[in-house]
Amino acid sequence: MKLIYTVDAIQPPLTGIGRYAWELLDELRAAPEIEDLRLFSMGRWVSDADALMAPTGIERGRRRLVVAARRRLAAQPWATAAYRVLSPFWYRRRLRPWRGYLLHSPNFFIPPHDGPAIATVHDLSIYRHPELHPVARRQFFTREFPRALERATHLIAVSEATRREVIDYFGWPADRITAVPLGVDPAFTPRPAPDLAPVLARYDLTVDGYLLCVATLEPRKKIDRLIQAYAESPLRARWPLVLIGGRGWLDGALVERVERARAQGWLRYHGFVPQADLPVLYAGARGFALLSIYEGFGLPVLEAMASGTPVLIADRTSLPEVAGGAGLRVDPDDIDAVRAGLSRLLEDEPWRAEARAAGLARAAGLTWRDCAAGTLAVYRRVVDAGRVLPSIP
Repeated sequence: MKLIYTVDAIQPPLTGIGRYAWELLDELRAAPEIEDLRLFSMGRWVSDADALMAPTGIERGRRRLVVAARRRLAAQPWATAAYRVLSPFWYRRRLRPWRGYLLHSPNFFIPPHDGPAIATVHDLSIYRHPELHPVARRQFFTREFPRALERATHLIAVSEATRREVIDYFGWPADRITAVPLGVDPAFTPRPAPDLAPVLARYDLTVDGYLLCVATLEPRKKIDRLIQAYAESPLRARWPLVLIGGRGWLDGALVERVERARAQGWLRYHGFVPQADLPVLYAGARGFALLSIYEGFGLPVLEAMASGTPVLIADRTSLPEVAGGAGLRVDPDDIDAVRAGLSRLLEDEPWRAEARAAGLARAAGLTWRDCAAGTLAVYRRVVDAGRVLPSIP
């Protein structure tokens, strides 16, 4: 099997889609059935996969310059208009010699390719909650994603919830989209308290001494609801809320609320943390909470369960699917229910023991190797079909 894999999303520090793209690539590189693997990014070929994650170097510097330039040009109407007209010709010219290769884009969008092509769809939040995204992003996505659908031989969805949404929203044929869940790295695992203490000390934290939330600061994560519920709970005096995640968009009011809670001493915000520290922060937490109203998958929930940490989740979209029966579900719009859920998450010892065991069992069945195996099965199906299926009218 010959494969072109697009790596635009692999931009450290990695968040959800970037993490998926990298972990899947790492597994695919070792797959014996892939006889030739070529990496394609922003209209050019990438020869060194490991250079994508290097903190320095020519490849890293070049990608940073290209990303920065694209962001600046995206704000210029003339530049976006020129890109729409010229880029298909450029991409097709670059890809034409490899028309016999299967192309997989792990991040929604498919460049023009004369051979079979697969895209991974992570969510439809821009369609479901357009008010929670910047205008420029909405305009780009709603213009380009339909083009990806026209080019797609097959789609991969990261959850069954997302698969059903794509089928229902676009009228997409059910036999042309497959749910392949994400996985969790073995680094996310329960750890003895003595192993956790040195790293936690750098953050002024203690084992079992805090509530954790890992999420980008953006509206659909509903971090504001979590802060509101915790601000009104006596739990905050015993277990501070630790928030990890980069700045997102439309987050001005949320940042102000985070700063007020920080000033009061019961919230710690650390932004991005080193990847090596993240499994320790998960394993050391008393509990984990994610009240997002929309997730295509919800990888932090899986990472928390794999770390042996009980989880509180919103009863929305894919989160119940990912948690299985292990997570405590609440309505994120019901502050009283959130507050009661937080109390059970942190104080109900019999439930905590059951949730910990159930979470570990659930996470054991979702690995990146399993994700790669499911993805390779989709590749085989498309390649064995031997033709590009007709586009949706």
